[in-house]
Amino acid sequence: MHIMCQKKIFNNNKLFIVIIFIVIISLMILKIVEAYNMLNVYLSGEIHSNWREEIIKLCEDEGLDILFTSPVTNHEASDNCGIEILGPEENNYWKDSKGANINSIRTRKSITDCDVVIVKFGEKYKQWNAAFDAGYASALKKSIIVIHGDEHQHPLKEVDAAASAVAKDQHQAFRILKYILSGKL
Repeated sequence: MHIMCQKKIFNNNKLFIVIIFIVIISLMILKIVEAYNMLNVYLSGEIHSNWREEIIKLCEDEGLDILFTSPVTNHEASDNCGIEILGPEENNYWKDSKGANINSIRTRKSITDCDVVIVKFGEKYKQWNAAFDAGYASALKKSIIVIHGDEHQHPLKEVDAAASAVAKDQHQAFRILKYILSGKL
C-alpha cells in the first residue's frame, strides 16, 4: 500500500510538471503572437516639441497595440554622449562626430526593426537628421509617414515622394496608424 501511494504521488507530480510546462509554453506562444501583431513605429524628427507624446497618448487612448521607439530626445545628452562615454575632445568636429556615431547605432537599429517610420519636420529648425532617417528608411523599404506644414511642401518634395503618406499634423498621423491596425476611420 505504501509503494502504491508513492507511485500515485510520483505520477501526480509528473502530471503537475507537465501541466506547468504546457502553461508556460502557452504563455510564451501568446507573447510571440502578441509581439507579431504589434506594430513597431519609429518616431524621427524634431526634438523641440512634444509631438511624440501627443501621438503616443492618442494611440494609447485608442488602445492601439504599438511599440514606439525614437532617438534620444534630450538634446544635451544626444550631443554629449560621445564625449561623456569616450572622453573629451578639444575640437567640436570630433565631439560631434563621436556623438553622431554613437547615436547612429540606436537610429540604425530602431529603423531596421520598425514597421513604420514617422518623420516630423518642425517649423523652427532644419532637421537634416530627419531627412537622413527618411532616406535610410526608404532604402530599407519601410513605410514612411511624413508630418510637416504647407510651408515645407516644396523643400521636402523628394522626402514626400518617398513617403507612403504626408500628414499635416500628429492627429492625421495617429489616424493613419489607427486605420492600419483596425481598418477603422
